[in-house]
Amino acid sequence: MKNKLYFSLICAVTTSFIWGTAFVAQDMGMDHIGPLTFTSARLFLGFLTLLPFFLYFDLKKIKQGNYNLKKILVYLIFIGFLIAYGNALQQYALLYTDVANTAVFTVLYVVFVPFVSYFFFSKNIHWSVWPSILMCLLGGFCLTEINNVTVRLGDSIALLNAIFWSFHIVFISKLLKEFNFPLTIAASQCLIGSILTFIPALITEEVIISNILLEYKEILYVGILSSGFAFLLQVFGQQNLGPAPVAIIFSLEGAIAAIAGWLILNQFLTEIKVFGILLIIFAVIFSQIVPFYKKN
Repeated sequence: MKNKLYFSLICAVTTSFIWGTAFVAQDMGMDHIGPLTFTSARLFLGFLTLLPFFLYFDLKKIKQGNYNLKKILVYLIFIGFLIAYGNALQQYALLYTDVANTAVFTVLYVVFVPFVSYFFFSKNIHWSVWPSILMCLLGGFCLTEINNVTVRLGDSIALLNAIFWSFHIVFISKLLKEFNFPLTIAASQCLIGSILTFIPALITEEVIISNILLEYKEILYVGILSSGFAFLLQVFGQQNLGPAPVAIIFSLEGAIAAIAGWLILNQFLTEIKVFGILLIIFAVIFSQIVPFYKKN
């Protein structure tokens, strides 16, 4: 059991690292294409990345099992919708605000997850989650520079995006209890999300292949790593971690995005931002150590 827990922790932390660094690529990848086109392309590439693994590892087991596939399909469509427009809203936010603000407002899902989890599934939350959430919030505000807070359109979009991700995290955990196939879940949500963003992209944006190819570096990084492997690692991480604790771990992406912005985009990393990063890291450690020692 402990080995499974450690594996999930490693997967969750790795997911946060990939997501955090992906914000830079997401911001740089819309010079020639729109947000919906970028989202559809990254999710479809994520699906293609996972498809061979699904065919090899999961397909035969699913055919041999006794599952309520209609119910599972409903879950997958809903999760695909959440991942489609969670990602799309993130892209729209990056048009109007910077990488740090988008990342920080995105990780506010750490606040919403416990409430969604309790309201829909009456799931009890360990007391250590609440001080961890407060530390994450304070760390997030530090990363946005407290003395220069401006609520812009992009910030509001990123906040709405956080609500989508909170539902996504909670319903992934719910689906895993009935259908424990991370590869299938990750691949299916990418395919469904790609379709759900491609259709409106055709209506509202110019979907030109040559323009998409101009952003190939960013799409490859975000598609293969952030959409393919990271979404798979997310599901593996949630196999043995509750929605609220895992959301706190995922909030590391805000701190990692700030560091990536400093290293890659030469964005200035102030002392207050460093304090925010350390606070979020401590919140993640606190949320995991306290319940662990209570069990032991």
